[in-house]
Amino acid sequence: MSPVSRKIQGIALALVFVAGAVPTALAQGVVNRPQLSAALANELVGDTVAICASRGYKVWAVVVNLDGVRQALLRGDGAPIHSQDNGYYKAYSAASITLGRNEGSTKEVADRMAKAAPSAVPFTQLPNVTYGQGGVTIKAGGQAIAAIGVSGAPGGQLDEACAREAIAKIQDRIK
Repeated sequence: MSPVSRKIQGIALALVFVAGAVPTALAQGVVNRPQLSAALANELVGDTVAICASRGYKVWAVVVNLDGVRQALLRGDGAPIHSQDNGYYKAYSAASITLGRNEGSTKEVADRMAKAAPSAVPFTQLPNVTYGQGGVTIKAGGQAIAAIGVSGAPGGQLDEACAREAIAKIQDRIK
């Protein structure tokens, strides 16, 4: 091979390398993360409200993404108006404060805080945060992707049970 051919081959190889590196460099400024589709989020709130209604509970169900933005919500027939905000607070809390310790619900957070020394419990109320039971983190492949909050049943454990049953119905579609 002539010296000119080797030089051209070297330049071509360098261009291929640089061209291959460009998408990686550009992608370093982009964050991709999984999120529930609108259709699945709506199905989830619908199933949750229906499950609770079948047990005689009038609830709101709210799904939020990991930024705490409402993605879907549904008011069951006769559900109290204040339960809308409470359902959102539960979902928001499950989407935010559970992530640091890989907890799966607002109940797990409340249980941990109940055992903590008083100095470890936050003194200042955080906006939109509640430690009431009924907020559940939704995971895909073990990673949090969203959360659901339910409010209106006569106890947070009942809110959570409806949410967990509805999540179980869609779990195979969010792996």
